[in-house]
Amino acid sequence: MEIGANARTIGLGNIWRGCNSPWMLTFIKYVLRRNTNATVWSVQGFMAAMRSEEGMRQWSIVAVLATILAFVLNLNGLERAIVIAFSWNIVLMELANTAIEVVVDRISEEVHPLSKKAKDIGSAMVFFAIILAAFVWVLVLFGGS
Repeated sequence: MEIGANARTIGLGNIWRGCNSPWMLTFIKYVLRRNTNATVWSVQGFMAAMRSEEGMRQWSIVAVLATILAFVLNLNGLERAIVIAFSWNIVLMELANTAIEVVVDRISEEVHPLSKKAKDIGSAMVFFAIILAAFVWVLVLFGGS
């Protein structure tokens, strides 16, 4: 069987006609609505963390500056992607830490060893993300060949 014959049988026209079916249109609307809602809720969560957590504001500024610096410096694409990813990873860990703290505080404001443990583990996530990002930046800037 030749490749062209198979392509004519499947064809983009046949695929597009399948997308016009009532079931497919309903599915596409569902996916768009779900993704729109997820985006709105994600932005709301990020903004809530930015308003309530000094660390979120600080590390977000550092990540933006690191991203700009990654494009200013003479880095190749892989180096740029790695330093940007590890810089923003700190923000991701700060978000996770904030979520842990909010849930622990929601359960009880009382001081409890398990509450302290959960919050300390969240803090450790941020700490190690910072150490890893710093390590990556040092390797990229000074450890190259």
